[in-house]
Amino acid sequence: MGAANVIPGVSGGTIAFVTGIYERLINSIKSFDSTALKLLLGRKFTELFKHTDAGFLTALMLGVVVALLTLARALKYGFEYHPVLVSALFFGLIAASIWSVFKMVKHWTGGAVIGLLIGCAIAVSMALFVPHAQENQSLIYLVICGVVAMCSMIIPGVSGSFVLILMGNYNLIMVESLTKLGESFTKLDYIKFKEALTVLIPVGIGAVLGMIALSRLLSWLFRRFHDVAVATITGFVAGSLVTIWPWKNDIKEVLRNGEIKTVGYERYFPEIDSNFWIAALVILAGVILMIGIEMLGKDKVKS
Repeated sequence: MGAANVIPGVSGGTIAFVTGIYERLINSIKSFDSTALKLLLGRKFTELFKHTDAGFLTALMLGVVVALLTLARALKYGFEYHPVLVSALFFGLIAASIWSVFKMVKHWTGGAVIGLLIGCAIAVSMALFVPHAQENQSLIYLVICGVVAMCSMIIPGVSGSFVLILMGNYNLIMVESLTKLGESFTKLDYIKFKEALTVLIPVGIGAVLGMIALSRLLSWLFRRFHDVAVATITGFVAGSLVTIWPWKNDIKEVLRNGEIKTVGYERYFPEIDSNFWIAALVILAGVILMIGIEMLGKDKVKS
């Protein structure tokens, strides 16, 4: 999930959903409520640990941090020098997961079908948007960026990083500020540390607010309208294949300061040559990997 959220076009929520931890993640986040606060103030740490499913969240967050420090850098390198192959791997993973998600709908009612179509349409339209928003460092806008990015990270099929591109602040938040934060520790640069936190603190506040609000909404939807909710997410996952389509060219835009920025993608169908077959094999590897993950998950449930 950590690696996926860094890369525009890939949704951490999709990874959570196809690996079977999505509903548990939503319910764990939702459990940070007044009851959790009372347990914390009463120093009932064992009960608090169980109430919030802290073991699960700790393991998940450790994985996210490890990915941000290691795998995310490797994937960024891959997208820079081998973008087709990296996208092909994710394409195979997500494509293989659609049937698994589809089977989670118990009864295909009219509402479920409509939810499927709406989810797919939203994900496809997100992929086809060409952003024109300019960078904005105002406090309120940064908080809104945090809210929207976190909501899109939780919703399968919607990429939080891509939403930040649409809002014009991807480079400011995910590149400049995180880079400054890292350099402030390695070079002990207080000025860069302050500049990074000026951006990241309001974004973090918005992310927490968005996470708390959306987790409660999604938990309620899963309880009351399970099939419609899962069908809609199935649509999001299926529509995200357009976003992660391996063969695409960057749409560049020159900013006022002369900086060249990627604002979207132009997709095409490739020539059938050796490069195509290599990418096809990578897609197949992604499919096999996803099937293997699902089989391991089934074996664990049985045991």
